Amino acid sequence: MAQPEPKLTAGEKARVAWYVARMAKRGIAGDENVFQADLERKVDRIIDGARKREERAAKNSK
Repeated sequence: MAQPEPKLTAGEKARVAWYVARMAKRGIAGDENVFQADLERKVDRIIDGARKREERAAKNSK
């Protein structure tokens, strides 16, 4: 089951936007076989961190 997407802070949104822009730039620069897994992992880490932050906040508010 997929986890719901967490709410991102302004800083997290900016970093995700930066990595997505870099992915797009790599896609434009290379015709095929563009390696983007490193940037995808960075975006995944940001989302995982936001998910953990929300879990901590929910646990602390109880």
